[in-house]
Amino acid sequence: MESYHEDWTDSQRALYDECYRAGADWADDPATPSEDVQHVINLGEADDDTLADSEIDFPPLVDAVTEATGEVVTTVPASHDDPAFKGFVDGVRDTTADEVFGL
Repeated sequence: MESYHEDWTDSQRALYDECYRAGADWADDPATPSEDVQHVINLGEADDDTLADSEIDFPPLVDAVTEATGEVVTTVPASHDDPAFKGFVDGVRDTTADEVFGL
């Protein structure tokens, strides 16, 4: 389920939406390795203290942000407060069947 932070601007919500769709499409693609899907689910379930303000360069996420913003990015903040990161992992999680990964 798509979920915004209440203090996000319209442009942050739009970025979340674009990355959510990209994450859902990526997870739904039969060519996507299940290990990669599990990796994103694990990132989504980690708390921000565990992520510790890190930047990640996971190619499908970086590609989604680049496409959504029209700007080339090489990393994305690994934070549930970041609309791109949150949108992508929410899209993956919501698309993945619960029984597939025991969620």
